[in-house]
Amino acid sequence: MKKINIASDLLLAYQELIKDDFFEISILANTTAFLNEILENINWVGFYLLKDNCLYLGPFQGKVACTRIEVGKGVCGSSVARKETIIVFDVSKFPGHIACDENSQSEIVVPLFVNNKIYGVLDIDSPILNRFNSYDQNFLEEITKILSKHLEAILK
Repeated sequence: MKKINIASDLLLAYQELIKDDFFEISILANTTAFLNEILENINWVGFYLLKDNCLYLGPFQGKVACTRIEVGKGVCGSSVARKETIIVFDVSKFPGHIACDENSQSEIVVPLFVNNKIYGVLDIDSPILNRFNSYDQNFLEEITKILSKHLEAILK
């Protein structure tokens, strides 16, 4: 029960953070900063944005990253192709994993939809094996729903 209350409080805090921001890049940047502050044991958090069947690096927190990922390649590209969240417990066992940071051991990628189309993905890496679980997935999917709704309102 405690995790649910904490998650609810964090979701409300996130809504407050972005509610008066109407510039797409600053919203995405503050989203990564917010997640970087509240999530434990992560070493990278950021967005890849979809354009012309390719994902391009967006705002992020962490080491220098890959700037371009084809749809269907790596965890991010696979998430776009499948249109679903992917949790990878051990990135060394994911076929075609793209290693931008050699310290990353596990990863979660959540697709971000705007107006029912994939806008990009939220990508989070951890230096720990098996870092992400269904609780993380549910929480991050709620974050992306809040973000999607806000982006839909400002990108009309």
